Amino acid sequence: MTRQLTAIIKREDNAFVALCPELDVASQGDTVESARENLREALELFLECASADEIQQRLHGEVFVTQVEVNLG
Repeated sequence: MTRQLTAIIKREDNAFVALCPELDVASQGDTVESARENLREALELFLECASADEIQQRLHGEVFVTQVEVNLG
C-alpha cells in the first residue's frame, strides 16, 4: 500500500532540507534528489515505528502549497 505525501525542499547553506508537512518529518541531503530520498526513508521509518495514535495526531489531512505576492517597502 502506498500514499502520496508532500515534500517541500529548500536549500540551507550547503545542503538541502526536505520537509513533509503532513507528518512534520524532515531530513536533508547534499542534493535535491538525496534530500528527497532521505525524506522518503525517514517517513517510512516513522510510519513503521510510530503508534497508530501518534500517526493520527500528527497527520494533517490537507496541505496547500502556494505562493503569495507581497509589496517590498
